[in-house]
Amino acid sequence: MDLNSDLGEGFGIWRLGDDDALLAIVTSANVACGFHAGDPTTMRRVSSAAGELGVRVGAQVSYRDLAGFGRRRIDVPPGELEDELRYQIGALSAFGPVSYVKPHGALYNTAATDEAHASAVVAAARPSGLPVLCQPGSALARLATDAGLRVVTEGFIDRGYLPDGRLVPRNSPDALVTDVDTVVARAVRMAVDGVVKAVDGSVVPMPVESLCVHGDTPGAVTMAAAVRAGLLAAGITLAPFC
Repeated sequence: MDLNSDLGEGFGIWRLGDDDALLAIVTSANVACGFHAGDPTTMRRVSSAAGELGVRVGAQVSYRDLAGFGRRRIDVPPGELEDELRYQIGALSAFGPVSYVKPHGALYNTAATDEAHASAVVAAARPSGLPVLCQPGSALARLATDAGLRVVTEGFIDRGYLPDGRLVPRNSPDALVTDVDTVVARAVRMAVDGVVKAVDGSVVPMPVESLCVHGDTPGAVTMAAAVRAGLLAAGITLAPFC
């Protein structure tokens, strides 16, 4: 099982999360590429540190939304969106190998159901043949598979799920799961059984190859370390998916 986290989400003198501590725990790092967060120096620093630790680097691409941290849907034409996503992948690749692509925030949620924006993500990843990290059963997963790209399905251990398998919106009180013991149990259950409990108590299929703990979740380092320990204790080997 792969364990990933969103890193490099600083900008200038502002930093969000403890990149160095998380890089010692995770196996894959989704690095912000400058459109929702991140800047060239941050991208270089995180890419270099990840390479030294054997952590795979993925391009976490976003709508052009620094002010909103990429959490606002932007109705950009698909062709223009493709250009912006390819630009972000290229920017990150200047600082080292990029192993996969993962949409961020509103783009992640939109590409799960909107074929036009999902197609833009696929088109941006296709020239380099990069795997796409995304929700199982999503429009993005289907279109990436159709395009011959590897799809790596992902589960969020610190986010609430709706009964249909989608994430609870960020503005809902059930959006985040912050109790460490609960998060560890969810991670092990996803890894072993391929299911997750939704906010209404129903059990939702969630067959995944990678588990995400958000770098900006309160107590992210403690949570990620506990999840890693819990997975290993359950006999689950942790390794990058590529």
